Amino acid sequence: MTPSDRSALAGATIAFDLDGTLVDTAPDLIGTLNWLLKEEGLAPLPLDEARPFIGKGARWLIQRGFAAADAPLPPERLPELFERFIDRYHAHIADESRPYPGLVAALEALKADGARLAVCTNKLTGLSVSLLEALDLARHFEAVVGADAAPAAKPDPRHLTAAVAAAGGEIGRAILVGDAATDAGAARAAGAGLILVSFGYTETPAAELSPDVLIDHFDELPGACLRLLGPCGA
Repeated sequence: MTPSDRSALAGATIAFDLDGTLVDTAPDLIGTLNWLLKEEGLAPLPLDEARPFIGKGARWLIQRGFAAADAPLPPERLPELFERFIDRYHAHIADESRPYPGLVAALEALKADGARLAVCTNKLTGLSVSLLEALDLARHFEAVVGADAAPAAKPDPRHLTAAVAAAGGEIGRAILVGDAATDAGAARAAGAGLILVSFGYTETPAAELSPDVLIDHFDELPGACLRLLGPCGA
C-alpha cells in the first residue's frame, strides 16, 4: 500500500458492531442465559444453538432463549429477568470473551492511516465500555454508542449516524463493520459502506446480506476499507 493509498483513510470513520464482530462474547452471554434458564428450572441451551440469538440486545436474547427452551415468556416477566441477567452478566463479562484473531493489529493499522474508530452496538453502553476496558480495547475508539445512547437501535440508521458523529466523523465517509442483518440494515439506510465478517452471530448468513465486502479474518480489514473509501472505491 503506497503512502497516497494510506492517506485515503485519513478522516474516515470506521464503526464496528461489538458482539460477534469485535469480540467473541457468546461464551459469557450464553453462559449467563443458561444460568438464568437453570434458575428458572429449565435445561441449558447448546452454545451453537443459542449463538445466533445474539445481536439484538439482552431482552431479545432472553426472549429467544426461553422460547427455544420451550418456555415462552409472558411480557410481564421480562423486566425482572432482564435485570437479573444484566447483573449476572456484568459480573462475568469477560470470563471467556476474547477479541477475534487479528483485531488489534487491524485497529492499529486503521488508526495509523488516520481513520477514526467507533463502536455502534445494540449492547448497553455501560456494558460495552466495561467489556472493552476489560479486554484493553477501549483505548482504540473515539466513541462507544450503545442502543441506550442512540435515538433508536440498529437497524435504525440513526444509531450509526449518532456513532459516527460522536467519533467526529461524517456519514458520507463512514463504513460499518458488522456481522448481521441489523448492521446491514443500518448501513444501507444511512448510506454508509458495509463490511461484514463471516464468523459472527447471525441467523441469516452474512454472505446473503449483500455486503460491499465480506471478510473471513481481520487481516483483510484495512485493505477492504481502502477499497471502499480510496480514490477508486465505490
